[in-house]
Amino acid sequence: MSTGRIGQLILTKDNPSTLEHSARTAVAAVVSLLVARLFRLPEAYWASVSTLIVMQSTLGAALPISAQRMAGTAMGTIAGGFAATYFPGNALVFGIAVFLLGILSAGFRVERSAYRYASVAVAIIILVPRANLGWITAVHRFVEVSIGIAVGLAITAFWPEHRSRA
Repeated sequence: MSTGRIGQLILTKDNPSTLEHSARTAVAAVVSLLVARLFRLPEAYWASVSTLIVMQSTLGAALPISAQRMAGTAMGTIAGGFAATYFPGNALVFGIAVFLLGILSAGFRVERSAYRYASVAVAIIILVPRANLGWITAVHRFVEVSIGIAVGLAITAFWPEHRSRA
């Protein structure tokens, strides 16, 4: 792949980063981190990560990704909580859980990005060693992600990005 082609994939004329978008994103990431810390969640950074994923320039663009992230995280935390409680760190069980989530997603015609988020949640819950039981980790993960989504949507709704006309 040529350098010019790579540049075309990265650079944009339609939706460049702006000072306002950068400020909105930074504020949203910090607010979600502080809210998660307020609830004393053990991995509060996941709230910020979730906010960064769902931050979009418009509420209309953020809603679908937020719904997919929430649905996927719910699916993944349920599967991961069960698997990590009975089979913590087991690579085979992890693979089976990802496969079964894919089959469920296909059966219910769930968007692929929701399946991707479910698989990420399963990986984090099953494969990262922790002192807590699997279900406790799963509940924390779901709450952390939910806070991130809620803050991202709130910032997007109450501080909409103003695009300049080209």
